[in-house]
Amino acid sequence: MEAYLDQLEQLDSRQFAIALRKLANSLMYGVDRSPFVGSGVEYVQSRPYQEGDSIRAIDWRVTARTGRFHIKEFETPKSMPCYLLIDTSASMAVSSTARSKYALALYIAGGLALACLDRVSPVGVFGVGERGLRVQPSLSTARVLQWVLELRRYRFDERTTLGATIHRLGPSLAQRSLIVVISDLHDAEAVPALRRLAQLHDCVVLQLEDPAERGLAGAGFFRAREAESGREFFARGKSNWVDTSENVRALKRAGVDHLAIRTDESFESKLRQLFRSRGWAGKGQR
Repeated sequence: MEAYLDQLEQLDSRQFAIALRKLANSLMYGVDRSPFVGSGVEYVQSRPYQEGDSIRAIDWRVTARTGRFHIKEFETPKSMPCYLLIDTSASMAVSSTARSKYALALYIAGGLALACLDRVSPVGVFGVGERGLRVQPSLSTARVLQWVLELRRYRFDERTTLGATIHRLGPSLAQRSLIVVISDLHDAEAVPALRRLAQLHDCVVLQLEDPAERGLAGAGFFRAREAESGREFFARGKSNWVDTSENVRALKRAGVDHLAIRTDESFESKLRQLFRSRGWAGKGQR
């Protein structure tokens, strides 16, 4: 069964793209600092002139003060590629609130992608469901908007391939990359695969939660069916159906940054603080 996000949201394609740009601007990726200097756009320091330097880069103020020619150095934009792994499986589409985990995941992914492009970091995307969406890293804004709009169509019977996708992705990466997983982590293979991937790459997990996953007060005992596997189970309304504590501990031990985002709560400030504290090129770098 197929559906389209416009059935749930009052934003057309143009308005949705504008909303993504506003989110990208609010995340303020530009606050991080590059560990490299060169011919970028933000001044870093001046150094003595060396043979072969361009005369256009001469810092005339420092030259006049010291009596020796000096060259201006600027921050070089970082270009570490970013891969967004977006969970498109059925469990993301089932929701107890007006905004589903899937709608929120697509919104966050689009905002992060545009913010990456602002930092001259190419963006690639993997749809970790059965549809097999694969977009190689690119600096094209048009391509980002293309896959964002394509992913607004989804299914209620799609199975997750998050763990398998992470297993395949690792060996294919030629350089250190930033991997951002946007998922509810209902795939048991996902966390072990992420722990191995984090040994060579910088990994971040944005785990989306529906408030109903923490239990439905007053619901008593009832029978339910898992959206992806079709497995039926009995549950009690006050109990947590999804225990994330062990996953969080395992990711923390592996050095993977984790942020839980609920669909019924504001998330922009938490997401902005996460990337501010860790730096773009890696945790602790500015």
